[in-house]
Amino acid sequence: MTVISEGTFEDTFDRNWVIFGMDENKETKEKSEVSAGFRSLDILIQRWKEGTFQEIIDDWKWILTYSARYKGAIAFYLVLGILSSTLGLVSSVVSKYLIDIITGYRTDKLAVLIAVAVGSALTSLVFNNIIGRISLKLSIDINNDIQADIFDKIIDADWLAMNQYANGDILNRFNNDIGTVSSNAISWLPNIVLAIYNFIATFLVIMHYDPIMAVLAFASAPFLLLVSRVVIKKQREYGKKVREMSSALMSFEVETFYNFDTIKSFGIAPHYSKKLRWWQQKYKDMNLKYNLFTIKTGVYMSLVGMLVQYAAFGYCLFRLWTHDITYGTMTLFLQQRGKLESAFNNVISIIPSFLNSSISAHRIRELIDLPREVHISQSNELDQYAADGFSVEMEGVNFSYKEGAKVITESCFMAKPGEIVALVGPSGEGKTTMIRLILGLVRPEEGKSMIRSANGMTVEMNADTRHLFSYVPQGNTILSGTIAENMRMVREDATDEEIVEALKMACAWEFIEKMPETINSKIGERGRGFSEGQAQRIAIARAILRDSPILLLDEATSALDVTTERMVLRNIIQQRPNKTCIVTTHRPSVLNMCQRVYRVMDTRVTELSEEESSRMAMDF
Repeated sequence: MTVISEGTFEDTFDRNWVIFGMDENKETKEKSEVSAGFRSLDILIQRWKEGTFQEIIDDWKWILTYSARYKGAIAFYLVLGILSSTLGLVSSVVSKYLIDIITGYRTDKLAVLIAVAVGSALTSLVFNNIIGRISLKLSIDINNDIQADIFDKIIDADWLAMNQYANGDILNRFNNDIGTVSSNAISWLPNIVLAIYNFIATFLVIMHYDPIMAVLAFASAPFLLLVSRVVIKKQREYGKKVREMSSALMSFEVETFYNFDTIKSFGIAPHYSKKLRWWQQKYKDMNLKYNLFTIKTGVYMSLVGMLVQYAAFGYCLFRLWTHDITYGTMTLFLQQRGKLESAFNNVISIIPSFLNSSISAHRIRELIDLPREVHISQSNELDQYAADGFSVEMEGVNFSYKEGAKVITESCFMAKPGEIVALVGPSGEGKTTMIRLILGLVRPEEGKSMIRSANGMTVEMNADTRHLFSYVPQGNTILSGTIAENMRMVREDATDEEIVEALKMACAWEFIEKMPETINSKIGERGRGFSEGQAQRIAIARAILRDSPILLLDEATSALDVTTERMVLRNIIQQRPNKTCIVTTHRPSVLNMCQRVYRVMDTRVTELSEEESSRMAMDF
């Protein structure tokens, strides 16, 4: 499947003439939608010539698998739409006869016609509101269905494959692309039918009264086609520049707020304020240029629309002057001319929605098609041996993130129940990669990474062995919410007493008990309101509460003082004597407590002798 980058559709297809909230009159906007429709049609034809049109069909087949779940509601939506459009036409024809009656002073059928006109209008109003509500409900339902399905697939995607995508790109696909698909999955097919029906029905009504008037009403369409081809290139250039400028400004804003503490600490806030205003000016200048272009184009389109409108009006006046039509017929002509042009615009503007949804679906399907994590069903059989603890073993492991760049080479590792085993080495040498191998987030290219029970049963590390681990990663992993909510992330059924006990073991209760609401106290985003050491202790307490047979601490005690660190590790081992504890660290205090120390250096993982471990502890 061809990978479509985040900006591809933006570069090839600009659906709106003004994309940053600038005002447009309705007529200009409709003309721009038609222009976008013709441009989209050009893209579809080009895809057909290139042989890639099948990708669009495949994307829509996937979208329709969700639409099919609501086919009854879609059919009801379509029937109501047709009835509403029909009643609108009936109301217009009735209005013609009402005008003829009033201008001709014939009142014998006035009451009936008024009743029909009012009844049609009210019924159409009711239908339109029902359609709007049904459309919204179905769109939300489909959006939720797709998001739930995609969320499950993202969560279960292979770690390496998933990390090829930036977080912002994934969020964009998960929210914006799914929103685009869900909004069109229900309405696109009914909108095609309704737009074509409205166009044909309106054209036939005008044709019934005057064929020449029908041609005049349709006269602006060929011009729109010609003009749209002329302005495409210029419009796309401006659209691309504006989007690039918008992305640059947004990147500056995100980076600034993410590094807020650093900026304040260095006292360089005025520099960033000045830089923001520089970006704002560039953004303003580019938007004003784009706006001027849309104004010029809008004027041209409006002038043509006015010419067609005046031609139709002049023709109607001539026919009225020659007594070939009545005032009511003239009113019907002028009214339906506008509706016919609008119906034509709607038919053409469906194509951008078709193409837009296809590209969004394609981007979503890329996430769906990511390889799944490895699941080994035999993993669940290990649970019965959890009380006796598990050994973590690696034999002859080779691993690289990129081909030809080994991170781990021909390495072995062993951690047994009741042991604290350390992984040491310079930063960037592979300690965190070892943790990922142990967790089964990545798998060895050669060799084995496995878990062994007391009775000798072995299972390779995979997604299903991960529930046997408690993990405290590097950095701040505290989420916004209460302390209790953070703790119950790993055990939903944990009692308050169990949470307090875990906090005590992690030496965190000493500061939490002083808080007004103790474990129900609120925590800010990324643990805001707590020191780094306090946040680490809460994270360790969360791992203790999980009480899994294997504990992984990735530099998780780096912000603790030596006394607290040693106390926490002793508490962890005492909690469950058969717990296997693996730590990555630079702290000598931890090394002195370890039964085994492995050094990760130059892609090799080697076990150090007791003498080497002691010497390394002294060197720190």
